Amino acid sequence: MNASVAIQVLPSTTDEDEVIRIVDEVIDYIKSTGYSYYVGPCETSIEGDYDGLMEIVKNCQIVAAKAGCSAMNTYVKISYKPEGEVLTIEKKVTKHHK
Repeated sequence: MNASVAIQVLPSTTDEDEVIRIVDEVIDYIKSTGYSYYVGPCETSIEGDYDGLMEIVKNCQIVAAKAGCSAMNTYVKISYKPEGEVLTIEKKVTKHHK
């Protein structure tokens, strides 16, 4: 695992229920990828190989659009180590959730 990303998809709507519905569809897509992920209150972290994660980032926006989102802002943080391993989600947060 040479990369991890944190992604936040923010649909451009003021209807909170619609925001939740669209974001839930994006999270369902992330869950379906088989990658390790962690859903937080403001973003979802995913870990795996760099190329696969970049494809997931792209598809998250497509999923939101297909869910009826006509516009969105997407924020992505990337941790990438081409010749090694990045810190895992487990190492970063598990100690805080006991």
